[in-house]
Amino acid sequence: MKKQIVLWVAALVAAALLFGCDSKKEEKKVAVAPPPEVSKIVIGLDDSFPPMGFRDEQNQITGFDVDLAKEAAKHLGMEVEFKPIDWNAKEAELNGKRVDALWNGLTITEERKANIAFTTPYLKNRQIVVVTATSPIKSKADMAGKVVGVQEGSTAVDAVEKDVASKTFKELKKFKDNVTALLDLTTGRLDAVVVDEVVGRYYVAKKPGEYVVLGEDFGDEEYGVGVRKDDTALLAKLQKAMDDMRKDGSAAKISEKWFGKDIIEGSAPAPAAAASEPAAPAAAPAPAAAK
Repeated sequence: MKKQIVLWVAALVAAALLFGCDSKKEEKKVAVAPPPEVSKIVIGLDDSFPPMGFRDEQNQITGFDVDLAKEAAKHLGMEVEFKPIDWNAKEAELNGKRVDALWNGLTITEERKANIAFTTPYLKNRQIVVVTATSPIKSKADMAGKVVGVQEGSTAVDAVEKDVASKTFKELKKFKDNVTALLDLTTGRLDAVVVDEVVGRYYVAKKPGEYVVLGEDFGDEEYGVGVRKDDTALLAKLQKAMDDMRKDGSAAKISEKWFGKDIIEGSAPAPAAAASEPAAPAAAPAPAAAK
């Protein structure tokens, strides 16, 4: 009887040891399990900035930069979400981690480089002057004593304020978006609008005979994609995606859809017969109404 009890106790101890070993193995498996990878990128944009990013007649966000971002996300194997933000607070939205990147005609400037890390430029731009077809304004000198509109938080503000011509304006009026500024130009509440060329020429093309673009401008600039300064991994991924899109022709195809030709920086040179300035969008959706 005593021998049976001893054998029974020994069996229990062996079972306990075996169970303990299995538990430790299970715990070890859980401990070394890799963390899930981030599979989505949130893009901050101004949804009233055609043709770069805006809402179509079905209230869906569309645009040139939107298509580029979708293609980049496809190259990265990630989902993409577009989040409309107050463009005047874009740096706060980015560094507050409410968005992962800014991709919406974002001009690269030395001031912005202090708080934003940029990809290499993918598009050149100018700050052009748009007036009505009947306007007496033919040059920057003619803007003296006039009311001029710009988008608040845009590089148009800096470009105009740095130019000596702005000292002669009656008023430099700032708007939340370019759509509203151009509507005020049409109704006569403004005499001129200084705006990104890609935006200005989009509207000029949509309403032939209504607007005129002056020969003089307020300077050249370049667009890039912006991320947080410490997000070096995402910056490297986006840069590689953009480089690959240049090589495989997908970026050029998107450019041709919106502008009628390839105007992506770093792409193959355009044919000799091509115009030197961006063409008007061939069949882009009509812009959304002002807010």
